[in-house]
This record gives sequence, structure tokens and C-alpha cells, in this order.
Amino acid sequence: MKFKNYLPLMAFCLISTGWNCEVSAQLAPGIDFNNLDKTVLPGSNFYQYSCGGWMKNNPLTGEYARFGSFDKLAENNRSQLKGLIEGLAKVKNQQGTVAQKIGDLYNIAMDSVKLNKKGAAPIKPYLKKIASLKNKSAIYPLLAEMRTIGLDPYFAVYVSADDMNSSMNMVHTSQSGISMGEREYYLENDAKTKEIRDKYKLHVVKMFQLVGYDKASAQKAMTAVMAIETRLAKIARTKVELRDPHANYNKMAVADLKKQYPSFAWDVFFTDFGLKGLKEINVGQPASIKEVVNIINTVPLKDQIAYLQWKLIDGSASYLSDAINAQNFDFYSTTMNGVKVMKPRWKRAVSVVDGSLGEAVGQMYTEKYFPAAAKERMVSLVKNLQVSLGQRIQNLAWMSDATKAKAQEKLSAFHVKIGYPDKWKDYSALQVKNDSYWENVERANRFEMAYMINKANKPVDKDEWQMTPQTVNAYYNPTTNEICFPAGILQYPFFDMNADDAFNYGAIGVVIGHEMTHGFDDQGRQYDKDGNLKDWWTAEDAKNFETRSAVMVNFFDNIEVAPGVHANGKFTLGENIADHGGLQISYQAFKNATASAPLESINGITPDQRFFLAYAGVWAGNIRPEAILSRTKSDPHSLGKWRVNGALPQIGAWYKAFNITEKDPMYLPVEKRVSIW
Repeated sequence: MKFKNYLPLMAFCLISTGWNCEVSAQLAPGIDFNNLDKTVLPGSNFYQYSCGGWMKNNPLTGEYARFGSFDKLAENNRSQLKGLIEGLAKVKNQQGTVAQKIGDLYNIAMDSVKLNKKGAAPIKPYLKKIASLKNKSAIYPLLAEMRTIGLDPYFAVYVSADDMNSSMNMVHTSQSGISMGEREYYLENDAKTKEIRDKYKLHVVKMFQLVGYDKASAQKAMTAVMAIETRLAKIARTKVELRDPHANYNKMAVADLKKQYPSFAWDVFFTDFGLKGLKEINVGQPASIKEVVNIINTVPLKDQIAYLQWKLIDGSASYLSDAINAQNFDFYSTTMNGVKVMKPRWKRAVSVVDGSLGEAVGQMYTEKYFPAAAKERMVSLVKNLQVSLGQRIQNLAWMSDATKAKAQEKLSAFHVKIGYPDKWKDYSALQVKNDSYWENVERANRFEMAYMINKANKPVDKDEWQMTPQTVNAYYNPTTNEICFPAGILQYPFFDMNADDAFNYGAIGVVIGHEMTHGFDDQGRQYDKDGNLKDWWTAEDAKNFETRSAVMVNFFDNIEVAPGVHANGKFTLGENIADHGGLQISYQAFKNATASAPLESINGITPDQRFFLAYAGVWAGNIRPEAILSRTKSDPHSLGKWRVNGALPQIGAWYKAFNITEKDPMYLPVEKRVSIW
């Protein structure tokens, strides 16, 4: 899932929006009046109007770069998980059981005395192994091993569905290997980016020193790291280019891969990675693989050793001593995102246990905290949203009957997952031992990699979940044509069993519609009902879609998220289309559901107003300036403010609900509004 004008309260009370200023704080059901900023008119800044009170009452604490409704719910979930995990950590559990693994891993993560005593010792043998490379032929088995323990040197390899044959899994490569994550940090030369890049260089030097290198050696290592990562960044595709599934589908025989890049020891790499005898592969970004081969062939071995050591240091830092972890936090969290304080150790420990044994933790979580009635109501909501989307597709004036028929087939074929999986993951092969934190994380990474590699060239398990049940999020997967809503998100402010349809359709209903629309956004629309990358559109309909999408791109391109910094309309297009579709679909479903028994106003607030207030409340949040810049580079979702102020001006029902006219700053003429789904 792929986030100004202040007026006195008296003026607010006089406008004809249907509000009564004498209301109770809690608007039963659903809407909390304390979340509003009553000094702002809805048509001036709806985000501030609907979320200003929430933002004031939930200020950013030092441990957050952004804190919003999602994060607040995640904090509640984390506290619940803590109780479950600590219950296992306090007792002696039978060796090899899930309870032992959860409890012992948590205790190891919490043992700061042991962690600091060991310092960088857990990775020293591996640092020496990398340093002992005698020739470039030794790089290939080492790259395979580093990938299996969760590190990302040079490029990534993973197993996922074949986009052109979605019922079967295949092996893919993708560009990787740059530690700052986004290519722009290495290439752009504005003052802020240059500052971050300079601090990154200092960070690399400090980290090498913290694991035992002298300053001169650390400085040389940093120079080598920057040279290699900058080359990888230069050849990497942009975030927008990565959104084109056809451009990133380059399936070939491994025999042809060997012919194209004969100097790379592919047989050694694949065998050591657990893929002996691999016959075919999708090379996601061929230019990146070509550059990796060039780097290995031309860059001195000592410089590549420094780069590979850096990938180990960088990937293990969070699981070593407090001093190493603090330096890692200082750059990635403080410098890049403005976070002031590291999360308490227990939160970090819970997150690692959750990440390593997610479904085992999720099974405990759902048994205690997810009622069957919630799942039943969600099933009903999803069905109503599917009906609504089907109605909207049928009524589209810009789409031909032929394409509509295919769209309806895809909609009917949606695989819906709610709450938790029917079959839980087996963690019997994962060992948790009393050695070191990093070694346990390393084993957990090996377990996950082996679990993934085992799927290669086998049928896709469409019942497998890509998120744990306790996750506060939802997703759409185009190759399985599935929508998934974990138990973690099915709580207030997204879903309220005690709230009426105005609230729930405005909140979780739009989330459902959002994920459904992903099946028909600029990427999802390219996949058919079976999840295959296959064109099912007429040429004219595809052109109409692109023309209408361009309106969305241009609108968001013109949003200034910070002084001199604009949103990226192409990068965020899929999520913006999903927000737009989610609103349209859920509003229509809401009207369908209440047609025979219309809801009443509550304390002067109409049902339609409650719908849009519930939607806006989902995106309430505070964010630091640094995080605005980093998320604009890295996050395909618009900032929370613009998921409200950018999305609602496109929705006709919002104008009617709050009596928005051309006199209001947020008013957008009908001919300039987005109209797709």
C-alpha cells in the first residue's frame, strides 16, 4: 500500500457543511472529533482539517522519522507481540520447538552484555575469509555464500513466478549492491544529496575502524567502496524504469547467459547457491549484470575485497556491539531520515524475532487477538467491493466491451486472503543456538534463502502468504492475482467492528478497493486473470488508459513536497491510481450497502462526511524534513498529506459532501480531474 489557510472557529461554524459545533469528542461510531483541526476549512486544506488534531496529539518522538496511523497501530501490535514473546523467553522450552526458538532468539537479542563483549568478533572470521582471496576466480563461490546469508554484493538472485508463465516459479536476477539504496544518492549534486554522500564516506571509514581497521586502511577501503557502488548506481535503472514489467523481463537459457558473459563462473555461482543444473533465468536488468562482470574483470582484487568486506560489515552492523550499531544508526536513520533516538532494545528484538519466525509468531498472535467475527465481516466487505468495481468497469464510457469483458474476468478471478494463512510455515529446519546474535541472524537468513531456492522450477503455491498476519499493511500480487489483508491491519483506525458502514467503507473499504485497483493500475493492468504478463487490452483502450493516467502524473508532478522538491508522478503512479480507484469503488459500495437503509447524520455529521473523514484519518501522521526527501526518492507511495490533498480533489462526491466550490483553494475544475476506474 503502495503518503494553510487557518480560519477562526466561528467562521467554520457558519459554513454550510452540515456540522454542529456543539458535539461530543467521540463521534459514535468511528470518528474521533479530537483528530480534527477546527480552525481550518475543509476546502482549504482537508488533510490539516481532518488530521490536524491527531498530528498535534501524536507528536514525533525521537525514534521516528515518520509516525502515522499505521505506525501507531504497529506500536500496539508490537506491544502485544512483546507479551507473547516474553512469555516464551521467561521459561525453559524444549530444544528444537518453536517456543524455544522464539524465546531464545529474543533473549540473545536482549543480552547487551554478551553483545558488547563480543564486539565485532562474530564477523571477524568472515572478514578474514574475504581478505584471503588470492584470485578473482575465488570471488564467485564467495558471492553465492554471501547471498545465502542475507548480504547483497553486486546483484540479487531470487525465486518468484515467471511473469509469462505465472503458474511456475523461476530464478530471477535484479540490480543491487548499493548500500544507500537509491542511485540518486551517488549521482545527484544538489547540496542535500552531496551532504549525505559526504557523510556516507565518513560513515564507511568509521565502520571499518570500529571492526578493527586503522584509519589509513579504512580510508582506502572507503575509496574502493565508493568507486564500485558509484559504478553500480550509474548503470542501475531508475525507479520509474523498474516499473515496466516488460523491460524487466529478459528470460533466457543459462547456456545463453554463459555465452553473453563467459568470464563469470556461472556454474560455480549457481551450484554454490543451491541451483545446480539451472536451465533458464530471467535477467531483470542486463546492463547491471554486464557492469558487474566488467567490475569483476577490471577492478583490482584488493578493491573488490574492500567492497565485499563492506557489504558484510554493513549487513551485520545491527547485530553486533552497541558502538557499531550506534554508528550504523547515526548514518542510515539520523543523517538520511532525521531520526533522533534508536528504538528501545526490546522493540528491536521483537522485530528481529518477528522477521525470523514471522508466521510462528503470527499464529500465536491471531489465536489471541483476531476474532472470527472480524474475518466474516471482512469477507462481506470484500464481496461488496468486488461488486462495486464490477459496476464501475461496466459503466466506463472510455473502455470497449471487449476489454470490459476481460477486466470482469480478472476481477472475478481475484484470490482473496484475509487474516491469516490456512497452512503455517514449518520452521523445524531453523536452528537457534546460544552463540552470537549475528550467527543466529545468519542462520535465519540461510533458512529463508533455502526455503526460497527450494521453490525454483516448481509450481507456484498460490496459497502462500507474502506478509505475516501481524503486519499492518495489505498487498496485491499480480502474478497470483491475489489481494491480501492480514489480521494486523484489521483494527482501528482501519476497521472497527463497532462502527457503521460510513466509517468502515471510508477506512478499510478504501484499503480493499486500493488493493483491487492495483490489479488495474499502470503495472497490474498488464497481467491477465491468471497472473500472466499478457496484453488483454485493445490498442484504443490502452491509449485511453495512458491518456487518463497522464493527468494523474502531471497533477502529482506539480506538487511541491518541500522547497524546490516535487513529487514524482510517474514513480508514484500505481499507488496514486490505487488510491483514486479505492475511493471511487468503496464510495459506490458504501452507497450500495446503505441504499435500502440510509444512515443518519451523527451530531450533524453526514454519512458521506464520515466516509471521507475516515479515509483521511488513515493517513494522519507527522514526518521529518529529511524523511520527506528520502521517501520522495525511494517510496512509490505519495506522502500521507498528498494521499489526502492529492486524491480527494479528484472525487466528485467529496465536493458535494463538504460543499466545496470554486472559491476553495483545493477546488479542481471537473475537466482537470482524474477519471480512470
